[in-house]
Amino acid sequence: MQQPLNILEFRGIHKQYDSGTKALDGLDLSVPGGSIFGFIGLNGAGKTTTIRILAGLCSKDEGEVLLFGKPLDHHETGHKRDLGFVLDEPLYFGWMAAREYLHFVGRMYDLSDAQCEIRVGELLEFFELTIKGDAPIDTFSTGMKKKVSLAAAIIHNPKLVVLDEPLEGIDAVAASSIKETLVLMANKGTTILITSHVLDTVEKLCSDVAIIHSGKILLQSKTSEIRTKLKSTLTNQAFTSLEELFVEMVSDKDRKKSLSWL
Repeated sequence: MQQPLNILEFRGIHKQYDSGTKALDGLDLSVPGGSIFGFIGLNGAGKTTTIRILAGLCSKDEGEVLLFGKPLDHHETGHKRDLGFVLDEPLYFGWMAAREYLHFVGRMYDLSDAQCEIRVGELLEFFELTIKGDAPIDTFSTGMKKKVSLAAAIIHNPKLVVLDEPLEGIDAVAASSIKETLVLMANKGTTILITSHVLDTVEKLCSDVAIIHSGKILLQSKTSEIRTKLKSTLTNQAFTSLEELFVEMVSDKDRKKSLSWL
């Protein structure tokens, strides 16, 4: 059966927390299949709430989520075999060795022991964790923990991988290997949804990008088209980078005061 053009869609999603905070205000978002999709916004814009709704960790008040062309129903679990997540606060059993934990995750996805053995070995080698493979995850650096989390998210070869700030707090070498993995996966047909505050990375890595602000999508576009599209239809101003465009769209310059001593 042919895959839908958009592997993931959010239609008119509203979410307000018990505190009164309105996290999403009619969110409309479409993620094309096979893309590396950059989902960017300020802290509190609604990125993490969107991802948590997809993961089933948070309920929506209104709207519809379509996954693989079908309405998402968290009472059904079959779709979870085709998803991989690295959330804003990755979860793992820190007392487990990396090799043991990845094998455990693989078995949860019904991989055989033989499949787990092969995939765990390959993942540890690819992420340069083989030497530390039998050490408890709690003893790892932040970057190494992120690598373990990403390895756990892709061990079952999912169709859609969702990564919430996967490059935050890690060194350049670790970040490079993670970006290499994402490009390799996308080339093989996996769709990747990634949030990041490193806009230069998003611009270079992602094929598509959406900007969320105050729970709404301000812009969604192919990354390669974003400057010319904005110049001709929104501002009549040329932007030299995604960061410059982003700041222009979401900042409130009228409310920002300069420092008195500068």
